[in-house]
Amino acid sequence: MKIRIATRKSALALWQAEHVGSLLRQLDAVTEIELVPLSTRGDEVLDRSLQKIGGKGLFIKELEVAMQSGLADIAVHSMKDVPAEMPDEFTIAAVLERANHADALLSANNERLGDLKKGALIGSSSLRRQAQLKMLRPDLDVQPLRGNVNTRLAKLDAGDYDAIILAAAGLERLGLDARISQQFRPDEMLPAATQGVIGIECLAGNEALMQVIQKLDHGEAAITTAAERAVTATLQASCQSPVASYATITGDQIDVTALVALPDGSEFLKDSISGCSPDAARLGHELAERLLASGARDLLERSEAMNV
Repeated sequence: MKIRIATRKSALALWQAEHVGSLLRQLDAVTEIELVPLSTRGDEVLDRSLQKIGGKGLFIKELEVAMQSGLADIAVHSMKDVPAEMPDEFTIAAVLERANHADALLSANNERLGDLKKGALIGSSSLRRQAQLKMLRPDLDVQPLRGNVNTRLAKLDAGDYDAIILAAAGLERLGLDARISQQFRPDEMLPAATQGVIGIECLAGNEALMQVIQKLDHGEAAITTAAERAVTATLQASCQSPVASYATITGDQIDVTALVALPDGSEFLKDSISGCSPDAARLGHELAERLLASGARDLLERSEAMNV
């Protein structure tokens, strides 16, 4: 079986696609792998925030069209870019073992967050990161920063920002983890749902292909992914909402923590739930319902109004 992989053209996306390709090549059913690099609207429009041009789903739309048209068989994504509600025509057939979940601070002088000067300029377009930065340091000036990893690093090196925030997993995959000044613990900055997880998407009706891809599915990552995406889906939050969720597994137990905040960090709700791992999705849903009962919908609506 030949498998064509639709991927974005950034260095990180290509690394992820090559990584999935190398795993697929080890399967007896796979005879050939071909990468199909594509440009997405999310990559092309860098002068406006993702919230204003349609959200992170813009990073995967063109890849899905490629599968619909027969140009590609699968697409490889950072799961945190995949909307919680997907079209019925598509499915995530497998997720790989989770890499580093953490958010990372990269600063001009290798300073940690607490060492940055008062009012330091931080680059991040994520409202989730912005909110939690403001919760830790209300004095910080957090401004938008879009583009691929190397583009963002170049802006830091040019002195446009005192520090920037990126996902540690992406930096490690590109061999850039030496640039990290500080990695945030979950109690300092709760990650985005499924941060660090690579997912493989295909057409839901292609059962033969799904059976092959599912051999790469990582059981523990699939469970934590189900819990974290259930939180996002129940909250009806977009990939850009100031919402975080993180699940860990110990033995047969799963622990899930979620947060909803205003972008300026002035108000937030945070809660946790524990239970049996097979109940991951139900627990994520229940946790989100508890947050909604505590006023999360109001925070999300006010957040949206603040970023129109």
